[in-house]
Amino acid sequence: MLMRCITGVLYPKKVEVKHFCVSCRGSLNLEDQPLNPRMWALGTSVVQSNSIHRRYLPISGKDSARRSTVFAEQKSEKKVGNVGKISKNWNKQKNLRSIEFDDSLDSVKERNGSDHATFAEPARDNLINNDSLSSADRISVLKACTITSGLLLSLGLLLRQVAHAAYVEGWPIHDALTDVTFEMELWHIQLIAGIVVLISSTRYMLLKIWPEFSESSESSNQKVLGLLQPLDFVVVSVFSGISEELLFRGALLPLLGLSWKCALIVGAIFGVLHLSGGRSYSIAIWASFVGFTYGMATIVSSNVIVPMASHSLNNLIGGILWRFTSSSQKKIR
Repeated sequence: MLMRCITGVLYPKKVEVKHFCVSCRGSLNLEDQPLNPRMWALGTSVVQSNSIHRRYLPISGKDSARRSTVFAEQKSEKKVGNVGKISKNWNKQKNLRSIEFDDSLDSVKERNGSDHATFAEPARDNLINNDSLSSADRISVLKACTITSGLLLSLGLLLRQVAHAAYVEGWPIHDALTDVTFEMELWHIQLIAGIVVLISSTRYMLLKIWPEFSESSESSNQKVLGLLQPLDFVVVSVFSGISEELLFRGALLPLLGLSWKCALIVGAIFGVLHLSGGRSYSIAIWASFVGFTYGMATIVSSNVIVPMASHSLNNLIGGILWRFTSSSQKKIR
């Protein structure tokens, strides 16, 4: 008691407190601060001396390391607890989202099941309408081809009869019935094969090196052949080949004369007529070349079946090749 009283008298209330931080080994000056027992928990110890100050020194290294280890373990336990809470919350949210998603799927299925007939009927109607339109277009193309071929065939037969009658009357023209006949010989078949190879190979080469001719041919084929079935190609090729050749090489050519000049003139007329339907001049040039070739074949063979067969086969081969290439390009896309 006596020492406490002496200490209270000799030492004033104002004391200098030096707190040394364990981690950074720094010091803090605290004035007018009463002694607090909790400061022991902060890692300090009190040493009294004869001076009027109380000095707070850091605790020993072993106690500091032990307390740091305990603090780190407590901190890691808190982190583990927080992670566990976060994972639990995430699992709850995930379960709620899955339940909501299942409910939405069920509602969509119910709605689709109730509205299936509503959506299916217009789609079915559209398919039926498209099929009916395509079949109608196909029939219209076949009718137009048949009618046109019939008119050209009739005109060719009429001109042949007129030329024969004029020849009998003494007019200075060729008799189309006797100068260009339907009689076939064996070498005519070879001539037909040669013409088909020449025309088909030349056309294939021009499609590769002449862009305008390729575009115009593609557009023309899309308008006519794109609406037809594969078997329809045979009908269109044969009808157009027979009728056109009977008119131009079986009737007009004998009227003008069986010479290469007349063949060139008839071929030019044949090419100009191919400008109809919005075709470009490239198609007209090609048709003129083809017409001239058929005219020369007619003059050489004195037979109208040669240009008819050559024309029909070339049309058929061109249509088949176009259909094959267009379908392969669609599959690639």
